[in-house]
Amino acid sequence: MKAWRRSCTGLLAVLWLSGCGGDDSDSAAKEEPQQEQPNDVTSEPAEAPTEVDPLTVEIHASASLRGDRRLMVEGETNLPDETRLLLVVERELSGLRWQARTTVSDGRFAAGPFGSGSGLPDGGYTITIDLVEATIQPASVQERIGKQGEHLEGELVRSSQHGLGQVARYSRRYLIGSEPRRATDQVEVLEVE
Repeated sequence: MKAWRRSCTGLLAVLWLSGCGGDDSDSAAKEEPQQEQPNDVTSEPAEAPTEVDPLTVEIHASASLRGDRRLMVEGETNLPDETRLLLVVERELSGLRWQARTTVSDGRFAAGPFGSGSGLPDGGYTITIDLVEATIQPASVQERIGKQGEHLEGELVRSSQHGLGQVARYSRRYLIGSEPRRATDQVEVLEVE
């Protein structure tokens, strides 16, 4: 009986070992990475960035004195509609400033009246019109001028003071009245080059 047990134990061991080892061809098939099947979905090429022509900035402004001796500024520009502008009028003698924000509509802009309730005294004034940074412009304007004003060019264009790209500035000197230090009721607004 001992012999029979030994032979059964040996037979069981052989069967167990043969079951554990398995066929190498099966395990090789399981270990091989399967090749990727081509995707039925056709991928579309990435959209190429659109080329934007440079915009040579043009701003032309004029000033007029109202009956109450306050200044109105209006002008024309080739900047896109909804462009935000900052207008500043500064009296040369005292450095006193007035400012207003406006937007371009149909290529035109206007702001004012500038000055105190008693009106502007005769003298020299500087009118400055700034195209503010592109980051605070509406999305439609940013599309044309660039996210950092990179599509702007021309003599009015310069780098922003805050490192936020390019901006534009128009500045002209105007003389109100004929005598710089004496106020009169009969005055003319003259542009000084």
